Amino acid sequence: MMNDYVDERMLVANACRVLAVRGLVDDILGHVSLRVDDDTVLIRARGPQERGLRFTTADDILAVPLEGSFELAGGYRAPNELSLHLELLRRNPAARSVVHAHPPAVVAFSLTGRTLLPIVGAFNIPAMRMARGGIPAHPSSALIRNHARATAMADDFGTRPVGILRGHGLTAVGESVPQAVIRAINVDSLARVHLAVLQAGAEPMPIDDDDLADLPDLGDAFNDGHLWRFLLQELAEQRLLL
Repeated sequence: MMNDYVDERMLVANACRVLAVRGLVDDILGHVSLRVDDDTVLIRARGPQERGLRFTTADDILAVPLEGSFELAGGYRAPNELSLHLELLRRNPAARSVVHAHPPAVVAFSLTGRTLLPIVGAFNIPAMRMARGGIPAHPSSALIRNHARATAMADDFGTRPVGILRGHGLTAVGESVPQAVIRAINVDSLARVHLAVLQAGAEPMPIDDDDLADLPDLGDAFNDGHLWRFLLQELAEQRLLL
């Protein structure tokens, strides 16, 4: 399988690097997956010479069956939380990619017991829209390392594109790798703003309903396409683009 899905494996590897550069993952923790057909999922595996997410290569992206397997060749291991990816992909037929990351701001916010609210407008319209739709939280901080835990998490998240795991991190699903990554970045951005408001001693308040008419959905080409190209250029500037 190492010679299959070359472009797709490169895409997932660059996505891991983007998450690291953006501060959503530290060191070796976190993973990205991509469903490439009805039965096969590519996922960032743990390598025998682990270098961390920032230095992920295409060789670190391996194929597993959608029904799940922790057995990989070449000394690689599937993530302990493989079940997290597979359950979300099974539950969301339109989803092709899952991001699981541990942004410090999201983890800190999750411990406040609050809900992420649509407190920003034009600053980050996609984040505002996700918050208006509801960003659910899963109360367990444990590793999602088996089917039972993955099922409980997925039950809490339902069909929402993003979810928070208390004291743990976040998940984001998307119809593409860029969409899932950017949704994760937007949740992190919203959590950072929430924390800043709380630290200033103010109460975060949702934006006025009257403002919504001036906050259109600019579409995937703008929200995902343009931003993904910027994120790849950001990697290139740091000589991290594969």
